[in-house]
Amino acid sequence: MNQENGSGDNRLPDEKNTALTGVEVIKSYLATIPTTPGVYRMLTGAGDVLYVGKAKNLKKRVTSYANLARQSIRIRRMIARTEAMEFVSTHTEAEALLLEANLIKRLAPRYNILLRDDKSFPSILITGDHDFPQVLKHRGARKRKGEYFGPFASAGAVNQSLHVMQRAFLLRTCTDSVFAARSRPCLLYQIKRCAAPCVGHVSKEEYAALVDQARAFLTGRSAEIQRHLADQMQAASDALEFEKAAALRDRIRAMTSVQARQDIHATGVEDADVVALHQSAGQTCIQVFFIRAGYNYGNRAYYPSHGTDATVGQIIEAFLGQFYANKVPPRLILLSHRVDEKVVLTDALSDRAGVRVKLEVPRRGDKKKVVDLAVDNAERALGRRLAESATHRQLLEGVGELFELDAPPERIEVYDNSHISGSNAVGAMIVAGPEGFMKGAYRKFNIKQVDAKGAAIDMADGDDYAMMREVLARRFSRVMKEDPERAEGQWPDLVLIDGGAGQLSAALQTFEELGLTDVAIASIAKGPDRNAGQEQFFLPGRRPFRLDSKDPVLYFLQRLRDEAHRFAIGSHRTRRSRDIERSPLDDIQGIGGARKRALLHHFGSAKAVAEAGLADLEAVEGISQAMAARIYAWFHAEE
Repeated sequence: MNQENGSGDNRLPDEKNTALTGVEVIKSYLATIPTTPGVYRMLTGAGDVLYVGKAKNLKKRVTSYANLARQSIRIRRMIARTEAMEFVSTHTEAEALLLEANLIKRLAPRYNILLRDDKSFPSILITGDHDFPQVLKHRGARKRKGEYFGPFASAGAVNQSLHVMQRAFLLRTCTDSVFAARSRPCLLYQIKRCAAPCVGHVSKEEYAALVDQARAFLTGRSAEIQRHLADQMQAASDALEFEKAAALRDRIRAMTSVQARQDIHATGVEDADVVALHQSAGQTCIQVFFIRAGYNYGNRAYYPSHGTDATVGQIIEAFLGQFYANKVPPRLILLSHRVDEKVVLTDALSDRAGVRVKLEVPRRGDKKKVVDLAVDNAERALGRRLAESATHRQLLEGVGELFELDAPPERIEVYDNSHISGSNAVGAMIVAGPEGFMKGAYRKFNIKQVDAKGAAIDMADGDDYAMMREVLARRFSRVMKEDPERAEGQWPDLVLIDGGAGQLSAALQTFEELGLTDVAIASIAKGPDRNAGQEQFFLPGRRPFRLDSKDPVLYFLQRLRDEAHRFAIGSHRTRRSRDIERSPLDDIQGIGGARKRALLHHFGSAKAVAEAGLADLEAVEGISQAMAARIYAWFHAEE
């Protein structure tokens, strides 16, 4: 049971003494801390950031940490690890909040509320650097000239909107180079998805009118455009131009299909983000809905990481600060709960947006209905996640029983190596826990051919056992130094090796050299002919065994093994590609890019340079006699 979830002072005496040492560190800074707004960082002795906080008065805020009796167990542990602090003063508390959010996103401190999976959102771009603008999906920095519409919650939502816009406004999606090279219309023109401006089937003025209609559609004036198209359709029908009338009808239907799928309608809400929170079983889900031009541009669920003592207001405030650290907030943000520091957060978001941003917790009316819908989505998403977690916990319980652990493992580390005859050897460690793969904890090891004591070892022809010994020696030597008390979650409950009895023996030998006797370890070997489902498991002191091919625990362990293999292979290929791009000339002092190009252009290859005579080297443009002598000596050291 994690003591962070308890109450009262149930720490060991040594832990109390360590906390007092941390308090002394904090007190040593009090005399020089300013009373201005700013941001502070708590650091370990190795320089790792434990916590980033903001304050209206830095000195007053930091002083509060010196009173251990008023801190939760979680904060006491943070204080216990604090060996240094850093401070940055700001002009306002709003500036401090923005700086805090950026630092938390970049550093991911262990004791902060963390927003995970904060990817950029796609948008729609109508280009502005061509006579016939292109409409396309865009993600990332907005550097290209044009108009951007969004954000959309997902690429799928953008693709759906682009599909509708093709049908409704016949705008081109091809690149400028393809546009310039066309001599006849493409298939999109044949299926009535493009007006074919590339071959002159529509004039510049006519195409500009289509672009204006698309722009009006994306800015919430779809009803106006539909009425205009309906009038045109009626006029075409009256003139007996039935083919034109049918084409206009199809465009109207395309626009109507978007409106029919809208599940959010809020009178007076044109541009807003809806942020709603739901909590259950100690976990939190935050749903974000994007309303632009009166349309629902989709939603996305987030599951922020936080301590049990974090309040709802603190969670939403931290979420908003980090969420908008790399995005421009809209003028209106509708919230399901109040934030603790609304004024400061409003000022910070307004600075970020360049306009006044309003934070509102609606209590009635259409806005309240929108927020309730977002809360309902958050509740459903969290329910699905908890159900999946329950299944995952059952698998971890099965792993604990299979390998005779005291409890279901909270952290499983899986190791694999990848190389070609010992060259470009890479070791890989992947980590899995109750929430699935912990990709931020993955590590790769460029094999250095040393043992646990740092002595050189012979790895001729790719000694897999020696590689595994080196990887485990480096990994556990470090964790023994950084977390000797095993209090920070860096120690695995189970080590799983990809290999058979030999790999397990090598791992056990390394553990013995390091004095580790209480880390559970096992290996998983591929079955006969490398058949999945026939894997053998090896444990110290037990005969090898197999699991039933339909056992879900076997499938789970296969996934872990395959993920380690994938990560190892990818790391090996990256290293090999980098080495292939290197040249023997790179190691010669004084040979930069220009001289290397001159030598390769003159001789054709690095091998030819190595075999060249001194006079031949001197004949290369840019190579002096002294440099030629240096190059020749490098490749003919035995002479």
